[in-house]
Amino acid sequence: MQVPTHDQRGAAVLAGLGGWLPPRIVDNNELTRRLDTSDEWIRTRTGISRRHVVDPGMSTVDMAIEAGRRALDSAGSSDVDAVVLATATPDQICPASAPQVASGLGLRGVAAFDVNAVCSGFVYALATATGLIAAGAARRVLLVGADAFTTLLNPDDRGTVPIFGDGAGAVVLREGSADELGAIGPFDLHSDGELADLLVVPAGGSRKKVSDNPDDRYFTMQGPAVFRHATARMAESARAVLDKAGWTVGDVDRFIGHQANIRILSATAKQLGLPADSLVVNIEHTGNTSAASIPLAMVDGVKDGALQVGDRVLVSAFGAGLTWGATAFRWPEITPG
Repeated sequence: MQVPTHDQRGAAVLAGLGGWLPPRIVDNNELTRRLDTSDEWIRTRTGISRRHVVDPGMSTVDMAIEAGRRALDSAGSSDVDAVVLATATPDQICPASAPQVASGLGLRGVAAFDVNAVCSGFVYALATATGLIAAGAARRVLLVGADAFTTLLNPDDRGTVPIFGDGAGAVVLREGSADELGAIGPFDLHSDGELADLLVVPAGGSRKKVSDNPDDRYFTMQGPAVFRHATARMAESARAVLDKAGWTVGDVDRFIGHQANIRILSATAKQLGLPADSLVVNIEHTGNTSAASIPLAMVDGVKDGALQVGDRVLVSAFGAGLTWGATAFRWPEITPG
């Protein structure tokens, strides 16, 4: 699927950027006191040393509002026509959480809806927001990726607890022209529902509202299979986007992959033939924040100087569903809020 971002009438241009992490930090040493694991094991296999975790009473909407406010500040205006929230952890199953985010930001009356593609959510929602602008349905869109993913985890599962953290990242897109820095696109999006059980929360939806097995309420992951599919699909989609953009691998200055774990990021870059120093990585201190991971990596990439104005940026993600996708653009002059 390709969204026609390069029509001169309706290109979507990155105009604002912001991120927010819950104040509570859980480091590896804290996890080793209750899980059968070690700091070395976690670092070696994931690249993670700490992650931010929501306290009881803090929700996805709370984080999304904080990140959204920072992105609007970065853009210099709260004038948006739509709010798109990428999340797999809405505050309630019904209603969607995006209207509450919009209301919390004082954006009453704007279009607002959720997109759930889990760890691919930001890329999918970016394509959706870009499509709104390309279709003339919106001139400016606030897109937030936010997940309180730790609320889905079995606290005793050493296979998932060390990996995930909570957080929110946001961007503002404005209508512009395709030759501007920050003009988003093209896109490459895919899915494979036959492999949905590789990453799943078995209970809680319409198929199995409740279960006699308490573990069915928790997120489960078949790690080795996920690793194989994630690296192959992210690289595959990235190649397709490079072809659509008319770029070669050698043209890419920075690769921002979904921050799943350092081994997946490194393996994907290797498959693409990208040097290790092209990676924008912040997973060491955030963990895997699902739909928030790419915009949070963008924020840190600007702050630490990894992202420079004019850089050719390749973005790719993989998540439950299975879903995966990629996009490419040139980095604009932007200061995170």
